Amino acid sequence: MNFVARLFFLKEPLDRTPGAHFGGEEYDLFWPSYAEELISRRNNDKEKKSEAAVLQASCIREQEPLENSSCGQCQPPSQLEQLKDYVEEDDFQGNAKTWKLKVLEHGESPLELPVKPSKGSACQETPSFKLIRLEDINTAASQIQKGVQVTPCTYSRLSKKYGMELYLKKEFLQYTGSVKDRGVLCLLSSLHQDQQRKGVIVASDSNFSMAVAYHASELQIPVFVIMPTNTSVTRVRMCRDYGAVVITFGGSAKDSRSHAQQLAQKNDYLYLEEGDNIEYLSGLGTMGLEIFRQVPNLDAVVFPAGGPCGLLAGSAAALKQLNPQVSVIGVQPESFPVVKHSLKMSHPVESQTWGGHVFYRDLSESCSRKNTLQLMGELVDKIVTVTEEDILISMLRLLEYERATVDAEGAIALAAIVAGKLPELKGKRVTVVLCSGNISLSLLQQCIQRALTLDGQTCKFSLWLSDSAGDIATLLEILDREAVRVLDIQKEHGFVTSKLFMTKVTCVTETRDKQQAVQLRSALLEHYPSLEWMQQ
Repeated sequence: MNFVARLFFLKEPLDRTPGAHFGGEEYDLFWPSYAEELISRRNNDKEKKSEAAVLQASCIREQEPLENSSCGQCQPPSQLEQLKDYVEEDDFQGNAKTWKLKVLEHGESPLELPVKPSKGSACQETPSFKLIRLEDINTAASQIQKGVQVTPCTYSRLSKKYGMELYLKKEFLQYTGSVKDRGVLCLLSSLHQDQQRKGVIVASDSNFSMAVAYHASELQIPVFVIMPTNTSVTRVRMCRDYGAVVITFGGSAKDSRSHAQQLAQKNDYLYLEEGDNIEYLSGLGTMGLEIFRQVPNLDAVVFPAGGPCGLLAGSAAALKQLNPQVSVIGVQPESFPVVKHSLKMSHPVESQTWGGHVFYRDLSESCSRKNTLQLMGELVDKIVTVTEEDILISMLRLLEYERATVDAEGAIALAAIVAGKLPELKGKRVTVVLCSGNISLSLLQQCIQRALTLDGQTCKFSLWLSDSAGDIATLLEILDREAVRVLDIQKEHGFVTSKLFMTKVTCVTETRDKQQAVQLRSALLEHYPSLEWMQQ
């Protein structure tokens, strides 16, 4: 594939309005790895030499930043601890100029660019190459090997329960608790040294921002994180512990992003957001390499799908080039089918109603990455949806069988198997990706309590009894006979407007499974026809 990029040198601040015209001159340059591959396909030695000379003269590649920022001098991090209350009216000193690397589309797809015909040849269709090559992913793996873990991919005790050989890729064991460490480290390492010295800025409290905070600090890059004011104290503290300067601003992620972009333009910071450039996707694709090496004779890999979907696209590129027979499956939440809608419309879908959900987080973000979307459309074999209840049960199963604590994004891939959405995988060797474990303790508690109820392991019911102590004793005898554990029991005398000399008793019990719960309900109905069984 002949990958062509155009470099715009802007002498004025970047205009971010949609459809803005960027002034300046254009320069074509060819990336060396693709140029060599192109040259190797030429049969005529003379044409090889002439074309190689042209390419060598035009190829001066530096590690350009992937986004813009207004340029000036960044103060050292030690002087920036006072930025916690920084607002838009404040300013940093420094002159500014802006430049940006922008990839322009050639032909119908930015992922597949036609190879230019050699001089003197007729214009005809030629083979095309994908944007993300296996060489790019191997290079990324070498680049990040000292900064990220080779996470375990272990055989799961859930295999027998679901009738397949299940292997769990435990990416939640990365330092910041998510797979985003891979792409972020590769992205930051590829930045030009001048930009690394000036600093980067990100917005929101997502896993991407957490990874940028940690790895930028490790690379001694000044890093600033803008978070909404309603962000949990734990996430703010973690980012500061990683070494980032954290600024809380605005009541929503949109406000934080807008503020971060303004600061980037004013103060020579590189504004980063989760995109689909080759460095970031190649870094995420290294997980696909690891899975292929760790699990021989692999039949399928199940990934989370939602929002940016860089992990699904990057790893699919690796797996399909290593073995096209491996099935790549994505799983998205039924409540936020962003990928399904985007693939159906053949373009990224934006919606004001999506994003920012405390349970789904990154899974509920809009799918706004065109390159990633096209990669998924070509390489992903299947996309399925699961309900919130399926995800909660999946989180519970991982705790019960694997002692693995994950969030919704980490559990959603297994949820498709738990819910029976992938019957074709029965008897096959399957890897499930557990990509994130960043969940607050309060949310985890709510999720487990709800999951236990859905799974029939906790039951709640109410019934009317007389004030006699003997009636309470009879109830407890029935519960004991059914071998259930009483977690809570309450008698309500006040706020009762009928049934004088009667009291309402509410019980919460623990049962083994749904079968025992049904048996308990039947036993209680025999003695108490007015039983009120709390539905799930």
